[in-house]
Amino acid sequence: MSMRIGIFLFEDIEALDFAGPYEVFTTASRVAQKSGMVAPFAVFSVSASGHAVRVRAGMKVIPDFTFEDTPAIDVLIVPGGVVTAEMQNRVVVDWIKDTSSNAKLIASVCTGVFLLAKAGVVTNQKVTTHWEDIADLRRQFPDLTVRENVRWVDEGQIVTSAGISAGIDMSLHLVERLAGKALAIATARQMEFDWHEN
Repeated sequence: MSMRIGIFLFEDIEALDFAGPYEVFTTASRVAQKSGMVAPFAVFSVSASGHAVRVRAGMKVIPDFTFEDTPAIDVLIVPGGVVTAEMQNRVVVDWIKDTSSNAKLIASVCTGVFLLAKAGVVTNQKVTTHWEDIADLRRQFPDLTVRENVRWVDEGQIVTSAGISAGIDMSLHLVERLAGKALAIATARQMEFDWHEN
């Protein structure tokens, strides 16, 4: 059975933060199927209401599911963007906390780590975020060990990445973890992406 990859969408999300991981996992499944394998990933998006979400640059995206009707999630991906409103939204914070408790793996891109910290999913782990937000993350969540100058940090069940394009590198790393290095390399090649393996 395909591993279910759920990507959280919200207002003012950074486009590549969610589109990059989406492209990696869907491409990995397509590449695997071309080789006669079963698609290792089933990828879908989730938002609180299911209504169209306006991306930070203005584009609108329609989520696949709402919090109420989403399938079980094996890998939760929390992208970044402008997360201030989401951090104050109890419904969102509780959903991230509950969903994370049942997921096999939780990953964030860029400022998505702020949402994981607000939900108590990360408390004292090593994490990273966009270089511009490092100081703010340290100030708001002083118990975290915030790493600089890395593309991603893998703490087992929790994987966090730096900003924007770093989410693609992290997602390829997750493909390697979940489905093997050969598929990760083939996926990067199919995407014509120069994979930074940290």
